[in-house]
Amino acid sequence: MSPASDLAVEVRGLRMTYGSTVAVDDLDLTVARGSITAVLGPNGAGKTTTLETCEGYRRPQQGTVRVLGLDPQGDRRALLPRIGVMLQSGGAWSGVRAEEMLRHVAALHAHPLDVGMLVERLGLGSCGRTPYRRLSGGQQQRLSLAMALVGRPELLFVDEPTAGMDPQGRRDTWALLEELRGDGVTTVLTTHYLEEAERLADQVHIVDSGRLIASGAPFELTRGGRTRTIRLVVTQPFPPEAPASLQRELGPTTEVVAVNEHSLLITGPADATTLATVSAWCQTQGVLPESLTLGQRTLEDVFLQLTGKELA
Repeated sequence: MSPASDLAVEVRGLRMTYGSTVAVDDLDLTVARGSITAVLGPNGAGKTTTLETCEGYRRPQQGTVRVLGLDPQGDRRALLPRIGVMLQSGGAWSGVRAEEMLRHVAALHAHPLDVGMLVERLGLGSCGRTPYRRLSGGQQQRLSLAMALVGRPELLFVDEPTAGMDPQGRRDTWALLEELRGDGVTTVLTTHYLEEAERLADQVHIVDSGRLIASGAPFELTRGGRTRTIRLVVTQPFPPEAPASLQRELGPTTEVVAVNEHSLLITGPADATTLATVSAWCQTQGVLPESLTLGQRTLEDVFLQLTGKELA
């Protein structure tokens, strides 16, 4: 465990409920200073509630939260100038022009970044005089990121930073976040693009049902041991009992998860014998494989294996 001085975010025993629904259930989570840390989870996993508590929008019902060593509620005045928050949507008035909004936010900070530089770097020059409501989804995301960065934060919370962006905009945003890490800025990232988390994150936390179920560097989560994956895609939907049936054929060292009604993910020490077993099972079940692919686990495979859900 890292010393407290090395942690930008420290969540211990956090519990948050909405009526009878437990959103966050005794959650422990840390973020190292100077890192990019991805917090991933299916819808309803509790990640948004957790991060809103870290950002000071919610008060912990149980447990403790410290951000840059401060209480996000009790020390809010001291903390706010040191963090930047990029919301997934909103944050700007409907009729305000993009550059006008960015200059307004810059004026709220003591030592803001140069607005012109941010406009150029994030490709906002062509839409600087466009009202917010007329910006594309990708342009709105770029403006939201610029608003979060303009105050020179030590810690940046970004929610779906590249949603709606074209491939070039996504790559530019990734490069900027990597540069910020090089300058010592800590970033906490939530995203539905698992490729994005795998590319950027030093550490990944996977949350489900309000609990932390896995943590590690992307390489540790995806490349450990001899674990490989087989993706089996068929032309007709599998019967409901298919995953359990194939699981029995492969044995306890291999795990079978339904990705959807046409696809199974098989995780374990896959080799030629495993492939032969899968092929023979398809024959006995009367299913026609459309594709049978062997490869290393991706972060998407790990997420599906742990949660039984696709990140969508």
